Amino acid sequence: MTQLPVYALNDAVPLPVPSPEFRRRLAQRRSAPAQSLTAPGPTDAELDEILLLGARTPDHGKLFPWRFVVLGPQTRAEIAERLAVLAEVRNKPAKDQAVLAKLTTAPVTILVISTPIPDAKPIWEQELSAGAVCMNLEHAASGFGYSASWITDWYAYDAEGSALFGVKDGEKVAGFIHIGTLTEPPLERPRPEIATKVTRLP
Repeated sequence: MTQLPVYALNDAVPLPVPSPEFRRRLAQRRSAPAQSLTAPGPTDAELDEILLLGARTPDHGKLFPWRFVVLGPQTRAEIAERLAVLAEVRNKPAKDQAVLAKLTTAPVTILVISTPIPDAKPIWEQELSAGAVCMNLEHAASGFGYSASWITDWYAYDAEGSALFGVKDGEKVAGFIHIGTLTEPPLERPRPEIATKVTRLP
């Protein structure tokens, strides 16, 4: 595995250089169906690097208003069983129980939790930083040749459900980043016509 560059505080970080390969990767970026992610997944060393890369994200105020929980298969299976009971008790429809398969299939899941600091900076900007982390993690996983799926489901917004993952008061689930390998290339999905989304001002 290539050694990551290490920068100390106030070191000069190299300026970007043109990279057709990097642009190609961005052009090919495609979320994976979470239920289709299989082994192999990242090794411990690869996962450490994915987390380091994910944390290099815009962060207004240097607050680092997010944290990671790495969820292995055993933990996810145990939580899914408890979520299934919770869904049944609350008379949730069958589809709410079916989505639990997305939680248990991938080899590795990184839970990104938004941890905004009240009165420090606008909460919205801190939450955006947590979203940027999720996207960075997907790109980092791709850099190792893995596919990823950034999702949430009903349990991310259910107080009792999210508490099973250790989400505390004042925190929110920014996303579950499921990482693994696809056996077949994903199909392209609809993309916006950029001209309809862009306003250019002189």
